[in-house]
Amino acid sequence: MNRPEAARAGAKRELPVILAHGLWVPGAAMQMLAMRLARAGFRCCTFGYRGRALPLSAHAERLARFARDAGPAHYVAHSLGGRVVLEALRGDPSLGVGKVALLGTPARGCAAARRLARVAPGRWLLGESEPIWRDGQDARWPRPEPLGVIAGTLPIGLGRLIGPLPGPNDGVVTVEETGVEGMAERCVLPVSHSAMLVSARVADCVTVFLREGRFPAPR
Repeated sequence: MNRPEAARAGAKRELPVILAHGLWVPGAAMQMLAMRLARAGFRCCTFGYRGRALPLSAHAERLARFARDAGPAHYVAHSLGGRVVLEALRGDPSLGVGKVALLGTPARGCAAARRLARVAPGRWLLGESEPIWRDGQDARWPRPEPLGVIAGTLPIGLGRLIGPLPGPNDGVVTVEETGVEGMAERCVLPVSHSAMLVSARVADCVTVFLREGRFPAPR
C-alpha cells in the first residue's frame, strides 16, 4: 500500500469530529479549524446554535439529539461551545465519545462576562447565556474518555476592554477559568481567544490530542 492509500485507510478509521462554536459567532467560524482537521484525515460537522436565545440546558439537549444521529464522535468546542458539550455529554452517558478538546472554554465561569452583565447593554449581549458565566462549581468531567483543554495567554480581546483580568488570559478567559476537574491534560499557548479558531498551532495540538489522547510536547 502506498502512502496516499495508507493515509486514506487511516482517515476511514478516524471517528468524525463534531465542532461547536462560541457565543456570538455562527458555525462558519469553525471553518478554518475544520479544514485543517479535514486535511489531517478527520471528517467534521458543525453543531450550530444561537447562544443568546436559549439556556444552556436547551442547547445541550439539542446537541445530544444531534450526536445520537451522528453516532460515536470526537468533540472540539470553542468558548461557550465547550460548556454546551460538557453539559450534553455529562447528561447522557450513552452517547458514544472518542476524545474531547475544549478551546478557551470558561468552565469555571468568566470574570469578563460577569463584569459585562453589570450593565443593561451587557446583559442584552449575553442574553440567556448570562447565568452560565457566573461560576463553574460544576466544572468536572466524570466520563472515562480523555478531555483536553487548550488555554491562551495572549491578552487581546473584548474582555480586556472591560477591565484587567486576573492572571494569565486570552483577552476573554483566564487560564484558571478553563480548568475542568478530571481533564486529562491542559495545553497553554500564546494565542488570543478568537485566534484559537484560525491558529495552525492550535489545530496541530487538537489533531494530536484526537489521535493520541495527549497534547504534543511544548516547543
